[in-house]
Amino acid sequence: MVQAVTDIAPLADDRLQLQLLIDHVSDHAIYLLDAEGCIRSWNRGCERVKGYTALEVLGQHVGLFYAPEERAHGVPERTLAQATEDGRYVGEGWRVRRSGERFRASEVIEAVRENGALLGFVKVTQDITERYHAQRLLQDAQRAREQLQQFEGVGRLTRGLAHEFNNLLTTIGNALDLIALRPGADARTRELAELAQAAADRGSLLTRQLLAFSADQTLVREPLQIARLFQEELPVLQRACPANILLRLEVPFDLPQITTDGVQLHTAVLNLLLNSCEAMPRGGTITITARVEQRLAPDLAHPTQRRYVAIAVTDDGEGMPPEIAERASEPFFTTKEVGKGSGLGLSQVFGFVSQCDGFVDVQTAPGRGTTVRLLLPAIEEVEHV
Repeated sequence: MVQAVTDIAPLADDRLQLQLLIDHVSDHAIYLLDAEGCIRSWNRGCERVKGYTALEVLGQHVGLFYAPEERAHGVPERTLAQATEDGRYVGEGWRVRRSGERFRASEVIEAVRENGALLGFVKVTQDITERYHAQRLLQDAQRAREQLQQFEGVGRLTRGLAHEFNNLLTTIGNALDLIALRPGADARTRELAELAQAAADRGSLLTRQLLAFSADQTLVREPLQIARLFQEELPVLQRACPANILLRLEVPFDLPQITTDGVQLHTAVLNLLLNSCEAMPRGGTITITARVEQRLAPDLAHPTQRRYVAIAVTDDGEGMPPEIAERASEPFFTTKEVGKGSGLGLSQVFGFVSQCDGFVDVQTAPGRGTTVRLLLPAIEEVEHV
């Protein structure tokens, strides 16, 4: 019994017990700051999460772990000021390891006071990068599913109207052809017939756009190499841009193939390109990029990750406020003047991508330009044993 008391006697010091506890926490960075924000202690978790040894950081300001742009905007000082005022700061953001790698961090900063005087801070940081990306993937999948549900209801109505409209246009077109062939038709009759035929052709185009939106168009699917496709179509895309707009293409050749209709993909990208041109009346730069992304498939009943090729069209134009961006894919919704557009361009893009089992992501804000990304499933390579 005496031996047992002797063995635990060194642990009777509460401060030593606390230090041993903190030092053996390896999945959280726990350290002390003085009142000016300089580092005064460093545990094992700090070295694992931040990548620095104690000798490298003791005495340094906590701003060492923030990105340069956040230091420039005074973010470290603001978080300490909030902890001083409220007693605690809780938040998350991107931080920087010793290697320069950025990671998503969840942070808690507690102010330490004695008799009302601020002695310093206790800061606890956890690396939540994997959880952050998983949440983003789930949010993207949920948003994609909501888009699909929205389009399914409107698509059924649109599909029925488009087919009926197409039947009417066929009858009108045949009648106009017969009028134009009548030998006794005068010049005025032929002129009116040509105007009516042009209107019928315009209606036929709208019908095709409606069918594209409702995902009822016939796609000629084939394996496509994205970089080769864009290299072939680049002259056409460049001619679509005014002289004051620079078009940049950044599409690597090592991307996996996708199975889709090349003509419809070209039309979708051209629609996005024209929208970007209209958003930059004073000129600017449009960049078309492509890369591989790992995402959750929109079917949340059986969530599985799969690879997508993300084709992005980015402009540095005016951007859209949230209320406009939310409605941008609605058929016939447009902010253009009457006669300037049908409002079916972006909805056609959504319909085409949906028909290809993909989804569309729009990122925009006033004054920050717009990026529209088409995520199309990549062809998965089969492993041969």
